[in-house]
Amino acid sequence: MPDNVCQPGHKREIMAVHDAMDVLNGKWKISIISSICYYNKRRFSDILTDVSGISNRMLSKELKDLEINQLVKRTVLDTQPITVEYQLTDYGRTLQTIIDNLSDWGKTHRAVITGK
Repeated sequence: MPDNVCQPGHKREIMAVHDAMDVLNGKWKISIISSICYYNKRRFSDILTDVSGISNRMLSKELKDLEINQLVKRTVLDTQPITVEYQLTDYGRTLQTIIDNLSDWGKTHRAVITGK
């Protein structure tokens, strides 16, 4: 086993994971980021459709949190009615690899659990 994989005493790594989870915590944030990530720009209503089960109010709150953490940029378009688009910032795009890895792991896990 490589020396840096899952060994006790790696407080800096544990704290880094804690910090990351602090930003990405909750039931919805990773799904919201995934929705925006795969489509580049998404309207509020599109994200609402993608993220099954989330309410308007919760989506609005989570998007504000992601904006505060500089992961998402909100753009208000001058249309009738007004359209709001969200896209990942350059910093937010650094999560692409994590999203891809989570997706791959999720597919594998589903196959392991269902036996397919």
